[in-house]
Amino acid sequence: MEEKFYTCPYCLQYVSSLLDTGVEGKVELIDDCEVCCRPIQIEYSVKDYEIESFNFYSIEGNEF
Repeated sequence: MEEKFYTCPYCLQYVSSLLDTGVEGKVELIDDCEVCCRPIQIEYSVKDYEIESFNFYSIEGNEF
């Protein structure tokens, strides 16, 4: 597991998510912001137990 920090696309607070680095390839998941509890779509890819890419998005229709 690796903790990844980013800015919530809704409340703009600095938050983190725990990402599983034991799974090879592309991973997509939904995680709630730990500050405003809004859902964030997270996409990342893993190779050799390292995160190669990381992206996050607000989920359409859930904006303030």
